[in-house]
Amino acid sequence: VPYDANKGNQGPGAPYNAAAKFYQPYQQSIDGEIDLRIAHVGIDRKNANMEDSQCWFPLRAAKQAVQDGKIQVLSPHFYGLPTNRSQRHTLEVDAPLILKMLRDDQVDVAVLVPNCPVCHQSQSLLARYLEENGIPTVVMGTAKDIVEYCGVPRFVFNDFPLGNAAARPHDEDSQAIIFELALKLLENAPGPRITIQSNLRWSADPLWKL
Repeated sequence: VPYDANKGNQGPGAPYNAAAKFYQPYQQSIDGEIDLRIAHVGIDRKNANMEDSQCWFPLRAAKQAVQDGKIQVLSPHFYGLPTNRSQRHTLEVDAPLILKMLRDDQVDVAVLVPNCPVCHQSQSLLARYLEENGIPTVVMGTAKDIVEYCGVPRFVFNDFPLGNAAARPHDEDSQAIIFELALKLLENAPGPRITIQSNLRWSADPLWKL
């Protein structure tokens, strides 16, 4: 969610703040100052890193992919999908709004990055909706059971804490590796409902999974 100082404490070290939740899809420019915070009730607040936004918003990796010639151009905007918990509302209200934004920006493919468990459901429903309307997608997430149950076309699974689906904190190599996996899956998936898992480890100590 875009940071709003008027909505109380948010971000690193902050407890769950329901006032910061958003309820309408939005778009913002990928240029200039971007300050996104995690304001979800269901992320792993004990283990996930809430300081490095690249962990959940891989814009740096996307821009680097453009510089490396792996993709031609980025959309001028990024897009926010609310976690409304209603499958019907997501499919009948929010997804069509996101689709219109993408079409207005002439978007060819979409990379979706969920945070909390319900985010994984909402983004998976959005992936299916966008695919039905001609926009290929890849989901980059950490809740493997939820995404595979929803049956998305392409899924990059990272065995990381909820809230850090796109990278390990302050680790540019992991950002690049995971985004590259997403691009390769978009290009090479042999069929629907394909999951690939990165070989990156969050920690040598597996106790975080408890």
